[in-house]
Amino acid sequence: MLVNGNESELIPVSDRGFQYGDGLFETLAVENEAPIFLSRHLERLRRGCERLAIEYPGSDILTEEAVRICKTSRSAILKIIVTRGSGSRGFRISRDVTATRVLSIHPRPAFQIDFPITGIHTILCKNRLGINSSLAGLKHLNRLEQILARIEWDSPRIQEGLMLDSDGNVIEGTMSNLFLIRRGVLMSPDLSRCGVAGIIRALVLEVAQGNKLPIQVKSITIDDLERADEVFVTNSVIGVWPVIGFDRFHYEIGPLTRRIMQWLDERQE
Repeated sequence: MLVNGNESELIPVSDRGFQYGDGLFETLAVENEAPIFLSRHLERLRRGCERLAIEYPGSDILTEEAVRICKTSRSAILKIIVTRGSGSRGFRISRDVTATRVLSIHPRPAFQIDFPITGIHTILCKNRLGINSSLAGLKHLNRLEQILARIEWDSPRIQEGLMLDSDGNVIEGTMSNLFLIRRGVLMSPDLSRCGVAGIIRALVLEVAQGNKLPIQVKSITIDDLERADEVFVTNSVIGVWPVIGFDRFHYEIGPLTRRIMQWLDERQE
């Protein structure tokens, strides 16, 4: 673990990331000592820091530290956290506050190996996402909504839970972005009011557009899920997981899902 470039596992208790969740994070897959799509993650982190008025540490510094910490990691997960830094108590931000950066490496979960092939089962979570356009798209440190949703199930048969916003629109999974395919059209929820705009989500939309697959980014309802021909979820660690079950609904792992998985593999290579 690196804290501001030094090997450490400690940050001050006055750090606003600890005190208020005042910060952002990125989670990356690591293969053969290389953090996958690092430049895309750092660009999202930079944009997030800009939106929250947090000092961005700089892509050169973060790249050097990411490469350093990933050495000897054949298959792992890299987490990058940037907080606003330490300051006095209260919500008011000190002018002299300096951002804190933390990079840590973690073992890659073994459970994900077969899911891209076999597919996964999902449920609908009771806990909902609050609507706040000023935070929409950001991977900020406050994940309480997702934590409460993840507590809702403990069955090894269920791998993900889908979450609605307070208006009843389907937004995303607890840890993933959602895609539906209906009659050859790729659909993904509108994230302009809440949800995390994932790196792999953006890549899926890019490769689909590049291969002239029709795309719709729009409000998604439970009825849309019922009528879908194919469903899958994505994030930077799992890649693509086809969904074969959602509550009482069942889906096949269809040809477009497999084609998108192939397109992403080619882009990664």
